[in-house]
Amino acid sequence: MRATVTIEKDALDALMKETKTRSKASAVRIAVEEYLRKKKIEKIRSMKGKLKFDMTANEIRHRER
Repeated sequence: MRATVTIEKDALDALMKETKTRSKASAVRIAVEEYLRKKKIEKIRSMKGKLKFDMTANEIRHRER
């Protein structure tokens, strides 16, 4: 999918340097993927202590399918 986005040159240059990419598209794609990955981790961490499990990890691992 194509999209037109305005990003400051300094920020984009820093992003390309940090991600070690040669193209702007690759740098932006990596940044977006990393942002989404971190948001998923935050969401999982926010559920800590809110989920209740009836089985232990060992029981789940050795359970017949």
